[in-house]
Amino acid sequence: MNEGLVKYQSGLIQLIYQQGGNLASGDSEILSMECVVAGTTFIKNLSKIEKQLSEGQFLDLKREPDNKYDKFAIVICNSSGEKLGYIPREKNEMMARLMDAGKCFYGKVQQKTWEGSWLKIDIEIYLKD
Repeated sequence: MNEGLVKYQSGLIQLIYQQGGNLASGDSEILSMECVVAGTTFIKNLSKIEKQLSEGQFLDLKREPDNKYDKFAIVICNSSGEKLGYIPREKNEMMARLMDAGKCFYGKVQQKTWEGSWLKIDIEIYLKD
């Protein structure tokens, strides 16, 4: 395997610098997963909070490493800081480890529907890179 210097094309380097000098701006958003918010039936004032939720609304994701039921718990909150529920346990470990390493994620409401007394909230999760 050749581990020497790699020849570059000066025209390509010049083009990169003319376009701002960055190969990646660091402002990209990557769709990481889609899921249903877990644990909504345990949230107080849920019907009040539900009225404030709308499609496309941004949601905050916060690690809850001291959660006694799940060491990889990630809580989902609206912009007012009110808890909506959690990332489902079967989907949270990798994201929790990335958050612990400094990566930032956020959610976005896809849709919400009442199914009896259960509020089903479908969300998309994005990695802010």
